[in-house]
Amino acid sequence: MKSKRVIKRLSIMAAGFALALLFVSPVFILVNSSFKSLQDIYINVLALPKQLSFQNYTKAFKEMDYVKAFMNSFAITCISTALIIFISSMAAWVLVRYKTRTSKILFLMFAAVQLIPFQCVMLPLVDIMSKLHLMNRPGLVFMYMGFGCAMSIILFHGFIKNIPIELEEAAIIDGCNMVQTFINIVLPLLKGIIATVAVINVMWIWNDFLLPSLVINKNGMQTLPLRTYLFFGQFTKKWDLATASLMLCMIPIVMFYLSCQKYIVKGITAGVGK
Repeated sequence: MKSKRVIKRLSIMAAGFALALLFVSPVFILVNSSFKSLQDIYINVLALPKQLSFQNYTKAFKEMDYVKAFMNSFAITCISTALIIFISSMAAWVLVRYKTRTSKILFLMFAAVQLIPFQCVMLPLVDIMSKLHLMNRPGLVFMYMGFGCAMSIILFHGFIKNIPIELEEAAIIDGCNMVQTFINIVLPLLKGIIATVAVINVMWIWNDFLLPSLVINKNGMQTLPLRTYLFFGQFTKKWDLATASLMLCMIPIVMFYLSCQKYIVKGITAGVGK
């Protein structure tokens, strides 16, 4: 029996190790950014870099105007995430505490929105936003709020159910209004789920390419994913600079994820059961 268990564990570990190598291999490809063509990528896909060279990284840093693109991505991501957190938490709190038929219908609508692909609303959205003269960075932030609030409300909704309503009743007795009760009592208790919602939204907003490509067309306002696409032309593809630029785009968000990953599972599981 022991030998069978040992063999089973070793086989599971071997399978996990193989899957880990499979998922980490794209990172090795980006690190080894010395190849010049797509054929070189296939040849070196399993090869570790013999020596690290930062020549392509410095060249890509200059050509993509990394600092300006980073600041654009940083501002758009931070503002969008902050607004999503504040609006979604307030909306979820109202839906939980005021249990009416309307609140139930609204919550079901937020859940149903998750089933609609972005491609279905892409063209009507661009048409409406262009008529409103919002094809710019403020308009992009507004659109991110619309797409990010639905999932965030669902996460906040499950977490707020676990907060005792007696705390809010005591605040109301002490003279707090609705806004004061939410900001002073409810919001400080949402730290765990706020971190979870922040990580989820920061990840997809930072890495998003499609929506900024439809909204932002002016040079100097483009985000990091848009600047990376400049290395892929109609007739030439600079794979060496493209892979280096992709690595430069990945570093900030990977560092953010590693520093906050423990809050993801903690925040979601805290709102699962009452």
